Amino acid sequence: MAMPRSNTLLAFSSLLLPSPTRRTLALVFLGAALCVVSYLLGIYSNSRPSLPPQPSLGPRRPGECHPLLLPSPSSSDGPLRFLPLHSAAAAFPLISDGQPSPPPLPLCAANFTHYCPCQDPDRERRFTTRDLVHRERHCPGPGDRPPRCRIPRPPGYRAPLPWPASRDRAWFANVPSTRLSVAKKDQNWVKVDGDWLIFPGGGTSFINGVKFYVAEMSKQVPLRNGEIRTVLDIGCGVASFGGHLLDYDILTMSVAPRDVHEAQVQFALERGLPAMLGVLSIHRLPYPARSFDMAHCARCLVPWAGHDGLYMLEIDRVLRPGGYWVLSGPPINWKNMYKRWSRTREDLEAEQRAIEDLAKRLCWKKVSEKSSIAVWRKPTNHLYCKKKSKVLKSPPFCSRSDPDFAWYEKMELCISPLPSSEVIEHTAGGNLVSWPKRLNAAPPRIAAKSIEGVTIEIFNDESKLWSKRVLHYEAYLSYLPKGRYRNVMDMNAGFGGFAAAMSKYPVWVMNVVPVDSLNNTLGIVYERGLIGTYMDWCEAFSTYPRTYDLIHANGIFSMYMDKCDILVILIEMDRILRPEGAAIIRDHVDTIVKVKQLADRLRWQSRVVHSENGPFHPEKLLIVDNSIASESNHA
Repeated sequence: MAMPRSNTLLAFSSLLLPSPTRRTLALVFLGAALCVVSYLLGIYSNSRPSLPPQPSLGPRRPGECHPLLLPSPSSSDGPLRFLPLHSAAAAFPLISDGQPSPPPLPLCAANFTHYCPCQDPDRERRFTTRDLVHRERHCPGPGDRPPRCRIPRPPGYRAPLPWPASRDRAWFANVPSTRLSVAKKDQNWVKVDGDWLIFPGGGTSFINGVKFYVAEMSKQVPLRNGEIRTVLDIGCGVASFGGHLLDYDILTMSVAPRDVHEAQVQFALERGLPAMLGVLSIHRLPYPARSFDMAHCARCLVPWAGHDGLYMLEIDRVLRPGGYWVLSGPPINWKNMYKRWSRTREDLEAEQRAIEDLAKRLCWKKVSEKSSIAVWRKPTNHLYCKKKSKVLKSPPFCSRSDPDFAWYEKMELCISPLPSSEVIEHTAGGNLVSWPKRLNAAPPRIAAKSIEGVTIEIFNDESKLWSKRVLHYEAYLSYLPKGRYRNVMDMNAGFGGFAAAMSKYPVWVMNVVPVDSLNNTLGIVYERGLIGTYMDWCEAFSTYPRTYDLIHANGIFSMYMDKCDILVILIEMDRILRPEGAAIIRDHVDTIVKVKQLADRLRWQSRVVHSENGPFHPEKLLIVDNSIASESNHA
């Protein structure tokens, strides 16, 4: 006589498990099987006329069961199919409440190809051009009805060249900015067979080429000994300066607005160079105090002495103690260049005198001025500056705002105070070790216990944890060590542990610290010799479409679940991810289930897998690898 199926399950489990455990698991499997059967009966007994939006699923209650289903990737509105539970890709199939899957999101209109929601030229016309306010972030509000669609790629788009070839060459079709090409036609840019062959520098900023320019700078600034690791380049153009500093193992945050040249930052990112849209206007730059080892401006046309020195005060805020400010172009070397700049000697001399005077009042020391390059250095502490402030007629020291806070925070006409120091020879906030030791050394902010509850032991443990996690990621993204990915974003960077673990690959990482984070850790990220920015992920990032190869999202969706629609965050990820890019979304299994359902609407090629903690841990990964998608899936 045949044994009942439930008894068969119990008999099989008895071979492997102790009695109480096997009975519990047998009941769980039996309940799941009954749910599946009942759902199948429901599918074939009911018609499916429409595709209403699928309600979000809350955490399952004990004893509650749902059919284990995954929409077929070949047809988002076709019949649902079961995946075998022994399949690695189906280790965590989606939980459905019986409702049909919502339809995929449509493509936006063709004129959205280069859409930047918070730097939209149409929206910026609503704002004053005074102080370049119109160039700042102006994100769509509730009344703007931002489109819920996928940004199309331009005709003829091709996968970017691999690094390091991309630094000097990129496909013109990927960044078809005719206006930029016309502006640069006399600067050694050559279009050949659809390619832009870029010979970095020449023309506007680097008359003799960027290589010569940086070599001359290295005679005045210590670029080779690891003292300078992080650089801010204001008015970066296409980031040739930052690209060449990579040869010195220096990482540059290249910043420029979306201006008349349209796509300079987009072109920089296409070349595999760190860059983002930004401008010195009325708000602080989105970086913490004491971030950069050096700030640079080459003909960036910023009125440094204007607005009572507001912009130099902002540079002072983001420079670390002892950091360097490098200025070239007007008014430096005005005696030899005034005719070329079509300015009078008197005008340029007065401008440089005003800059020199303000630098002294900030207690900066002029290091040198040779040819077209002038260098100043910020003091290592404020003991002397505070003592001599009346004599120097220095601006007052800020007292109302946190110098690290920089998200829609207005700049102030005051000096951001450095941490207190008792001895004139000491560096305020602690000394930074030279690169590359800086990457894994205890950051001074942690050693000083500036963040409550964060210790050196916690920092070291987190670094080891991320090394283990990144090694686990390799199993799912086999191209990671092979150079396929260059531009990487970490949406919730913490201490920068993910970026530190990724440093063994030929990548750079934009470390993003959400303004909603419990702790402001971006200063720690910079003290490790990494770069990043603040961000509210309910808004769009300050970059162009198709600019990142790999996005890492750790706990982002749990963080923002009750703040904004998580589909909006996924649409933004889709906007900035390159067509054949990848993403790793790490979160609690209940959140991952919801994100997977929405990710299918974007036609992402994704699967849910275990984290390095194994099958019994609630934290899971959603692995997105669009390189395996067919052309039709991301057309």
